[in-house]
Amino acid sequence: MERQGTSAEWTVRDSAAVYQIPEWGAPYFGVREDGHLAVRPHGEAGGEVDLYEIVEGLRERGLHAPVLVRFSDILAHRLKGLHEAFAGAIAEHGYRGEYVAVYPIKVNQQRPVVEEVLQFGDTYRFGVEVGSKPELLAVMAMTGEMGDRPIICNGFKDEGYVEAVVLATKLGRNIVPVIENRDEFRLVMKYAEIHQVRPSIGLRVKLASVGAGRWSESAGYKSKFGLFATEVLEVLEQLRDAGNADCLKLLHCHPGSQISDIRALKEAVAEMAHMYAELVALGAGLEIIDVGGGLGVDYDGSETANPSSINYSLAAYASEIVHRVGAVCDDRGIDHPTIVTESGRAIAAHQSVLVFDILGATSPVPLGSTADEPTDEGPVPPDWPQPLKDLAFAYGQAAGTGTVAEAFHDALQAREEAMRLFGLGYLSLSLRARAESLFWATLDRVRRRATPDDLGPDELESLDRILGATYFCNLSVFQSLPDTWAIEQLFPVVPIHRLDEEPTVLGVLADITCDSDGKLDRFIDADGREPRRLLELHELRPGERYYLAAFLVGAYQETLGDLHNLFGDTHVVHVQVDARGSWWIEEFVEGDTAAEVLSHVQYDPGALLATFRRDCERAVRDGRLSVAESRALQDFYRGALDAYTYLEK
Repeated sequence: MERQGTSAEWTVRDSAAVYQIPEWGAPYFGVREDGHLAVRPHGEAGGEVDLYEIVEGLRERGLHAPVLVRFSDILAHRLKGLHEAFAGAIAEHGYRGEYVAVYPIKVNQQRPVVEEVLQFGDTYRFGVEVGSKPELLAVMAMTGEMGDRPIICNGFKDEGYVEAVVLATKLGRNIVPVIENRDEFRLVMKYAEIHQVRPSIGLRVKLASVGAGRWSESAGYKSKFGLFATEVLEVLEQLRDAGNADCLKLLHCHPGSQISDIRALKEAVAEMAHMYAELVALGAGLEIIDVGGGLGVDYDGSETANPSSINYSLAAYASEIVHRVGAVCDDRGIDHPTIVTESGRAIAAHQSVLVFDILGATSPVPLGSTADEPTDEGPVPPDWPQPLKDLAFAYGQAAGTGTVAEAFHDALQAREEAMRLFGLGYLSLSLRARAESLFWATLDRVRRRATPDDLGPDELESLDRILGATYFCNLSVFQSLPDTWAIEQLFPVVPIHRLDEEPTVLGVLADITCDSDGKLDRFIDADGREPRRLLELHELRPGERYYLAAFLVGAYQETLGDLHNLFGDTHVVHVQVDARGSWWIEEFVEGDTAAEVLSHVQYDPGALLATFRRDCERAVRDGRLSVAESRALQDFYRGALDAYTYLEK
């Protein structure tokens, strides 16, 4: 629907407030005075770039939207911020241990991302966490010159996995297999004896504490992984009996993912610290406490405990962990351990921005229309069925001759009756079309006049949703934003230009798949309670591109994306920015072609082309196609196989 203007002096600050950019975007995203979206990859240190300029620059290079833009400098800044937060907490609380982060590559396994984490984390000796054999294979090869960087091995393990980990110790890797069950412990000790290795062993424990947020049930006694306290004691006893208690180096827990409420974190860390201290007192050679993941991202900027937000800062997160671990160790008179976190989401989310263009829009009321056309037809024809007369009366009420509420309710009832008549065969198609025109025009007038005193908040919201426009986006939700569909995750969505203009349209976003679930109809809201169902948008201009972007999409989205309708990976570019704001492409990966995605699902593109050529030749032989037409069709087929799976203007 089109909104009435609310201000004659719209500014970029108004747009920043509408899209809540300062709340979720600081310190990396803001609005420039020219109305373009600004990216500040170095945070407050400087170096601002124009995202619209980057996207247009990519288009000049032949890389059309949709495109995923990764800002390597944001990734570096996130790692630096994590280190500094814990360094500050360690100094504040007089903690005598170290802090090391490990990056769980499941969050974003793309090679350039993992390489950059290792590169940017080198100063801080940050490591990586793997949860499967393929991830282990990747990391073992990438860390050849990084023998001191920790590699934490989580997840279920078979004999080959365990033997490889044991042998990697002899190769010089600082690698720790985390025992998830007693069978894994048996395998680790078996291959340690075979290869004459004293391994560094980790144990994952099931905590009584549960997390907070969407994944709260992934922690606690019902969690998928880990050992109960009785099993932990059994493992320690077996190690002691074999003279290997000093091999137990790491204690691990999983407090949850995207922990929204810091109180849940406090409880989990306190329980973990007491578990650590008890095991040390029983003779374990523990040196590392790994508190797992859980550090959340404030996707909606509300700073609340709702699932898409967090009610704590990075500094508070670090302070709570350091303080609670240190306090328990001091109380028990034991050395402070090295603290490890696996904060993949908080490391990777901010770096990636998904930019996509709008292909077109549809609305019940034509955008830009005043919806006054029905008044130009004079008196209501006397032979109209009663529902159409009632709609015409409601339209008049909406113009000011009656109350807004009466017009709204009368229009709803009259439209329902008109559709019932059509379904029974008593209303012609032309009169049905007239009924629909009157209905939408009436609702548009009602919305323009209505105030909270006229209609309640629920009815106003319902009216907005009925009248909302649909903007068609050149992307696949299932490929690029799967969490919006699977778990109703919210990501900030914002135009990257025209932010110096007031957005006058309210609408939802539909992708180009043929699935009705391929849409975005839940958007961040300032109060952090209920998502908004419509997004503020600008009216489209003929011949002009209109770009939107989804932010904070660097965690999980690329890994989870699928090939719905055979839409493949988008183009990906790694952009770097210097302190003066100059930008360049460090690396780019072209998106999947149709041939590549067809190969993913066991089609042979060459065989398809050969079959199609034969079909065209038969059509030429039978006189159904000319030679020129056959050639044009084959050229299209061949070109489409090698082309981007998304639409290109």
